[in-house]
Amino acid sequence: MAIETAQILKQLNLQPERTIRVVAWMAEEIGIFGGKAYAKQHAAEMGNHFAAIETDLGAGHPLGINVCCDGASLKILQPIANVLETSGAGVLRSSEETGADIIPLKVAGVPTFSPIQDLRKYFDYHHTAADTLDKIDPHELQENAAVVDVLAHALATMQAELPREPQSVPDWLK
Repeated sequence: MAIETAQILKQLNLQPERTIRVVAWMAEEIGIFGGKAYAKQHAAEMGNHFAAIETDLGAGHPLGINVCCDGASLKILQPIANVLETSGAGVLRSSEETGADIIPLKVAGVPTFSPIQDLRKYFDYHHTAADTLDKIDPHELQENAAVVDVLAHALATMQAELPREPQSVPDWLK
């Protein structure tokens, strides 16, 4: 999804004001090592990270966007949900859970996001030998890429600032 999002932005020749960075995370299940390493490597520039999006729950039909921000942010983000409503992905939900890999960014105060997806089949294959690409519906994968693309582009061109809520770093994350 992330790579397809970058490809769509390139194909449409969109030049957002902010950089959109695609990161391939590693070792989440055994300690969020990739997320922690990224946050450590980019600690000095964390204030420049406007937002983070994680896509780590398969590719079931997208229903909307999880937002780990305060209620005021939902009003700021409502136009994005309105755009996605026509595709059936217009739900905008405040959620503490937007993805494990971006927890270190969230702790640093970066607003975090993830697609809300239909998970009814996800755990049938998750982390099993049958967890292979042929289980993905290509149309639903395209729908998800479109949702992430709309969200990424909107965040990268947004004039309003989103509230940042730095948190104390839990011991398990150090």
